[in-house]
Amino acid sequence: MKILAIDDQQLILLSVEKRLKEIGYTVEIADTGEKGIELYDSFQPDLVLVDINMPGLSGLDVVKHIRVTKEGKIPILIMSGNTEEEIIVEGFNLGIDDYMKKPVSLDEMSARIKRLIGVPENVANISTSVESQMLQQHCVGVVIPCYNEEERLSGEEFKNFAKKNLGYHLCFVNDGSTDKTLEVLEELRKGNESNISVYDCEKNGGKAEAVRQGMLHLHKDNQFDYIGFLDADLSTDFRDFDDLVKTLEKSEYKIVSGSRMSRMGADITKESARKIISMTINLIIRSILRMPFNDTQCGAKIMTRDIVPMLFTKPFITKWIFDVEIFMRMRKHFGKEKVIQLICEQPLKRWIHADGSKLSMKDSVKIVGQLAKIAINYR
Repeated sequence: MKILAIDDQQLILLSVEKRLKEIGYTVEIADTGEKGIELYDSFQPDLVLVDINMPGLSGLDVVKHIRVTKEGKIPILIMSGNTEEEIIVEGFNLGIDDYMKKPVSLDEMSARIKRLIGVPENVANISTSVESQMLQQHCVGVVIPCYNEEERLSGEEFKNFAKKNLGYHLCFVNDGSTDKTLEVLEELRKGNESNISVYDCEKNGGKAEAVRQGMLHLHKDNQFDYIGFLDADLSTDFRDFDDLVKTLEKSEYKIVSGSRMSRMGADITKESARKIISMTINLIIRSILRMPFNDTQCGAKIMTRDIVPMLFTKPFITKWIFDVEIFMRMRKHFGKEKVIQLICEQPLKRWIHADGSKLSMKDSVKIVGQLAKIAINYR
């Protein structure tokens, strides 16, 4: 039994291809509607699995080619994040057999395909995991800056997340580490090459430059709808980060930034001395920004891909508090009133200070001088 899968996002395609081949199907994949139509004519599949929103020929154009031009009768299954009723109805009017809305699990996708065309003979069903692997509505690239993180990297936690959330790609940026961080990262990447990559900076440039290089690197890949960054120590965990992504998906925001503000029901812990310094720095930052944001320095942010060049092409003037510069660049580009509508500061449910922070108390004092530098440069 042959299946043709068409989707413009490689993360989705590779995950789908792997699962269907494990079940026993013969699979061909295409990352554009045009390629999909060519393969349909030569491959002659028993089922077509296609996304709707693709550049050039859309999924519905592919359906029209099969049903109208070729008068094909094979099952067509749409798997898309598009939830517009008119589009869904049009799809069924054109003759599709089923419609799955992302996010969707590989288990559900497999079950729907088996219902439509059955299972290849003499092939054992693949066992399903306790936690299903999910295909997200949007593909997300995440930059994780690393400097001498050999002892703190939670490799299993990163691998488990990448395995279960197939729309995510984790890009670890090695910021000229002097320990075995690069070796740890390369080992982490083995067997997870489609979802995990390593970007190596030969010289240490500081967190700001590591994040900047990583963001621009991921932006070159058109499959990512959203791109963000997260601290390597996972002081903000993946559950909260995924919540930031969901907020971005359901809104008109350009940036959703985590906030470590203490509140009822949240697990937010900081060292007492660090907490006092953080409060003082935040007061200074608010006076510089003159915008109602409470925690610009949280190391968890996600944004739409279109604003990445505007924010990250030019190097930052500070090594540590580049987050403030991101907010200032947004304000300079969009204006104060507009930018308040484009940035969402979302409280985290969990945030735990991790031992071994690269930012010392002495560095925290230096930040005041760096903030003055920012205030002058972004007037």
